[in-house]
Amino acid sequence: MIIYRITKRKRASDIHGTGAALYPGRWNKKGSPVLYAGETKEIALLEIIVHAPPMFLPDLDILTIEIPDNSITEIKESDLPSNWFRYPAPSILAEIGEQWLTHGHTLALKVPSAIITTSFNYVLNCNHKEYHKVKVLDHKQFRFDPRLS
Repeated sequence: MIIYRITKRKRASDIHGTGAALYPGRWNKKGSPVLYAGETKEIALLEIIVHAPPMFLPDLDILTIEIPDNSITEIKESDLPSNWFRYPAPSILAEIGEQWLTHGHTLALKVPSAIITTSFNYVLNCNHKEYHKVKVLDHKQFRFDPRLS
């Protein structure tokens, strides 16, 4: 399966979850190294825009990442509390993510995007025994259209 990650250029080469371990997200707690990515380039872009005003976005890179198809746990919107998409994220989501990390059954967690709930993000467990199978297929500069600022 191919997924996409748009991130700050100076951090793009770090695919080991350092940033998420330091600055937890919707699906992980502090200290848990995970990598967030989107099922499409478009949702990956929206995810970066929603976390930083476009006029303040630094130089960005886009990674095309391949993950094994057979190591994905999916969380459906119907399995989540009714307020799951709110900001700030309800703490129960990080609990769900931490339980998934602790069990370690799969490399990736497929979750609905809080921005567009019919799109999906992937949370990769950087400590999973099969993380070495995660491959960066392409890494290039992402051209950000200033009209989005």
